[in-house]
Amino acid sequence: MLESKDVAKIARLARIEVSDADRAHYAKEISGILKWIEQLNEVNTEGVPQMVSVADMRLPWRKDAVTDGGQPEAIVKNAPQSDYGCFVVPKVME
Repeated sequence: MLESKDVAKIARLARIEVSDADRAHYAKEISGILKWIEQLNEVNTEGVPQMVSVADMRLPWRKDAVTDGGQPEAIVKNAPQSDYGCFVVPKVME
């Protein structure tokens, strides 16, 4: 079980101000959470596949290919100034 000094250290590391009166309460709460986590460690998960999401679905994959995006005119249209299909930017070095 956590003690008041442990809660003070956790609060200091998290940069949270916890009053002396609240430390005992938080020690009890955090200890309860840690006990619950210990109970989860007792569950046999041998042979259970790891889940990425609670929804059983696969994300669509796209071919990993380098392209120009297929719409260069639309992209350059967003530029404040363009020339020859390229963005025009101010000179940085001379």
